[in-house]
Amino acid sequence: MVPDDFESTERPNPEGDPQSSESSQEARTRRVLTGISSRSWEHPADRAALHALRTIPIFDEVLKKLFGFFGEKPIRLAFQANSVQVSHRQFGRVHGLYQEVLRTLDAPEAYPLFISQTPMVNAGAYGMERPFVLLNSGAVSLLDDDELQYVLAHEVGHILSGHVLYRTMLIILIQLAERGFPIVGLAARGVLVALLEWYRKSELSADRAGLLGVQEPRVVYRAMLKMAGGGRPDEMNVSAFLEQAEAYRDSEDMADSVFKVLNLLGATHPFYVLRVSELREWIESGQYDRILAGEYRRRDEPEPSYAEDLGDAASSYQREAREFVDDLASAARKMRDSLLENLRSGGSRTGGNW
Repeated sequence: MVPDDFESTERPNPEGDPQSSESSQEARTRRVLTGISSRSWEHPADRAALHALRTIPIFDEVLKKLFGFFGEKPIRLAFQANSVQVSHRQFGRVHGLYQEVLRTLDAPEAYPLFISQTPMVNAGAYGMERPFVLLNSGAVSLLDDDELQYVLAHEVGHILSGHVLYRTMLIILIQLAERGFPIVGLAARGVLVALLEWYRKSELSADRAGLLGVQEPRVVYRAMLKMAGGGRPDEMNVSAFLEQAEAYRDSEDMADSVFKVLNLLGATHPFYVLRVSELREWIESGQYDRILAGEYRRRDEPEPSYAEDLGDAASSYQREAREFVDDLASAARKMRDSLLENLRSGGSRTGGNW
């Protein structure tokens, strides 16, 4: 049975658009997720990390100082000074794609979108009280229509999840830390480290929102492959990328497990191969299909109890911790068995006994 709020957002393929040839094969009806709450897609680890962040005694104080020092308008000018605002007259194709994303996720308002001349394939959602999206021109050049919509939906997901203020503060803190600004003392550096941990978790939530914006997993995998490798479609293979993601996730070497953690320290984003694995796990859990079937939290529903929210988040962190410990234990056992086997082999060759 088709729900009452089902609407088609099927987009005709622009004639002669070279970037839309692959997208045209995937043109499909997308469900408008009327009144969807961001809790429907938020990763429990995102909420857990944000809660932990807010328990830091000086967290609010640091943010208030930064907010008061910079203010809303200077922040907007700093991010938008070297960019072009998207409209039906400027970057009309991107404007149309963005409007479709806003409609699919039933965004309460049309957040301003800007394009900046930057070759890096990236985008971001920024602001304090008035959020906006900044899209790099490199993404517009490299990604096809559906992939670009995934990126736009990802950023809208950040806004709808209330991530924007903290993400903006993180960018400012990083910039100040790099310049040795006096406000970034030891206390603020602690906030910076905590913000980075949450920031990485928030990407997992936004990836889910991005998928809901395009409603085609392979589009998301393809976009992540392009952003990770930067190559042309005829040079890359999505299936091989998924195999790489599984191989990374299943690595049981102890040194590899440790370096997986160390490599993320100081990084703002999880690795793309990890994000692919996390997204596939969410899809396989059935939550994605349930949302498309209309089974999702709505904004007008009462918020779940604080204890329930923390319980879900704690379960996610406990699962991650157990998996990491299990990986280390398995790697240690393999190293032990390998060492014993080598010793036995060496002993037998030299006449020694065990």
